[in-house]
Amino acid sequence: MKRKIVLYNPKTVFYTMPLGLMAVASCLDRERYEIRIIDGRLEDDPVSRVLQELDGALCLGVSVLTGAPIGDALKVLRAAKSRYPGVTTVCGGWHPSLFPTDMLEEPSIDITVRGQGEATFTELVAQLEREESLASVCGIAYRDQGVVKSNPERPMMPMEVFPAVDYQLIDVEQYFQLKGVRQLDYISSTGCLFRCAFCADPFVYKRGWQALGPDRMASEIEALWQRYKFTDLNFQDETFFTYKKRVAEVAEEFLRRELPITWAATMRADQGVRLGDDIFRLCTRSGMRRVLIGVESGSPEILKRIKKDTTIEQIIMSAEMCAQHGVAVIFSFITGFPDETYDDVMQTVSLIKKLRAMSPNFETPVFYYKPYPGSAISSELSAEMPQSLDDWANFDFVQGAAGPWVPPETFQFMERFKFYNRYAWGSKRMIRRPLQLLSRWRCRRNWFDFPFEKAIVQRLRPEAELS
Repeated sequence: MKRKIVLYNPKTVFYTMPLGLMAVASCLDRERYEIRIIDGRLEDDPVSRVLQELDGALCLGVSVLTGAPIGDALKVLRAAKSRYPGVTTVCGGWHPSLFPTDMLEEPSIDITVRGQGEATFTELVAQLEREESLASVCGIAYRDQGVVKSNPERPMMPMEVFPAVDYQLIDVEQYFQLKGVRQLDYISSTGCLFRCAFCADPFVYKRGWQALGPDRMASEIEALWQRYKFTDLNFQDETFFTYKKRVAEVAEEFLRRELPITWAATMRADQGVRLGDDIFRLCTRSGMRRVLIGVESGSPEILKRIKKDTTIEQIIMSAEMCAQHGVAVIFSFITGFPDETYDDVMQTVSLIKKLRAMSPNFETPVFYYKPYPGSAISSELSAEMPQSLDDWANFDFVQGAAGPWVPPETFQFMERFKFYNRYAWGSKRMIRRPLQLLSRWRCRRNWFDFPFEKAIVQRLRPEAELS
């Protein structure tokens, strides 16, 4: 008789496919285990749905992102333990990787998995099924007769040793409907070689990076296209463009197989420069439609402070290549770093305006720095970090106010700039033209006093008509 394994993906505000859960589930022997993936975003009552599946289950696995998803995960975990106190609960993902033992202060969590979870979860499930000691399972933390224990790290493994992710574990068509586009999410590499001081990736993966080979990637993607006929492929890699030779080979495979798709991926500014014009052109021929470039700051001093290891010149050069080849870009920025000066902020504003003016296909979202757990800078701001798992559930590192170290006048300036920058460039719709002209006039002069346009728009909320 097969043992049931229930996997839960908490609610979030986006509809990316639950690739992490799909990856660990794909490594399990389907002859021995019955797997159920439940996505809280797709359920009217996620708690009831999970409880329906848990009767007789070997374990409940939950993928946990920092922030609001923790709150949803806790509802499910606590309800599961209340109804089925004997079921083993396992948490993996970013937050457990950062706080493997702290999370075990929550009674509804039995085991945490750190980092790359495919091999760890497979081994863990086998030990649970045999009811044997967990002492030999690397990469986990757990309670042993009430005592929290943390096993040794599991070395990062090549992605090539794992089986292809089984998309039949989820209802792919349902995600297409929710996204409003036939867009398939896919991960071709894990980790990141870089050392950004605001990011948790170096802490979790120790600056390691593993990837699938171009032949296997293209073969899997072609098979997935044959099954699902998606029109767009969204690479969920941290840094897809790590090696230009691999990127070129992937693009060549897409062209050779005549895949009728577009694709998008994450790129560093220095990687864009290193690609060169020939490979850039090859990528666009193969369907590259958009890249995401994390600029973070327009201040060279801040870039050094956060160890971004890119330059303003590289950012501009990559932007020029994207504009030349008609590639859309999301240039993400972060402001509100500790010790950031007014001059630093103005350099960021200046670079944002320069990028927006280069192409109507360029976007420049601005976020406020939050001390994300595991990053180098966050260790300097421990007093600002949440202290309990429930507090972490209220930690919003995407939206919300700036940190208390940011002067109120700087926050007000940036909030007004963000609004006017949104409307100053891009759209050519006539209904938006008057606001666009006023916004562009304000942005060029950095004059945001008496923001009556902002008040009107926020009162009437016509974003749907203007966007």
